[in-house]
Amino acid sequence: MDKKFPEVETLVVGPLAVCCYLVYDPETLEGVVIDPGGDARKILSRVEALGLKIKWILGTHGHADHVAAVGELRDRLSVPFALHRDDDEFFRAEGASFFISWGFPPNPPADETFEEGARFTFGNFELQVIHTPGHSPGSVCFYDGKRLLFTGDTLFVGAVGRGDLPGGDYFQMMRSIKEKLLVLPEDTIVFPGHDYGDRPTSTIGREKRANPFIQEGL
Repeated sequence: MDKKFPEVETLVVGPLAVCCYLVYDPETLEGVVIDPGGDARKILSRVEALGLKIKWILGTHGHADHVAAVGELRDRLSVPFALHRDDDEFFRAEGASFFISWGFPPNPPADETFEEGARFTFGNFELQVIHTPGHSPGSVCFYDGKRLLFTGDTLFVGAVGRGDLPGGDYFQMMRSIKEKLLVLPEDTIVFPGHDYGDRPTSTIGREKRANPFIQEGL
């Protein structure tokens, strides 16, 4: 990838095949881990192979399939885990029981919570928080301010996230997509939380034109 942008490596992890992203500055090798949903050893092995200096573990939302490896990564890397305040509160209370019933461990508490507009710096780059509630109360997307957008389970390639899980609201999620994501430049690259589409990534422009859920909601 162009040095004007961070490098991105995708690791598919956990029982629900979450797309975990290593996003890093190729010059300084500082980076972040987004959505470590399982397979901590796999993630740590790749971090070590690349020689990365991880600054943050970031969650797009608090669903257990996206945070299951946080505990081990946090212990091994000695870095903080950050999550939107609304999801940290919700999933530390009644919201986690649904996922525990699926066999997931209790949610790890966040070391730091954030809100709309928070920024996380690594090397010469940063990711800013776009709060996109609907899939969960504190669902967010991480945007580099130029071209890269990590959408978690809010926007997929050719689809959108569920709104029927605890704390979810489908119509709120669609408003978030329309008002906060579709307004970004059309060449913005979408890195989703699961590879459910006909390709691993997309663009905002392509999703506007080809995503049937978005077409239905416009």
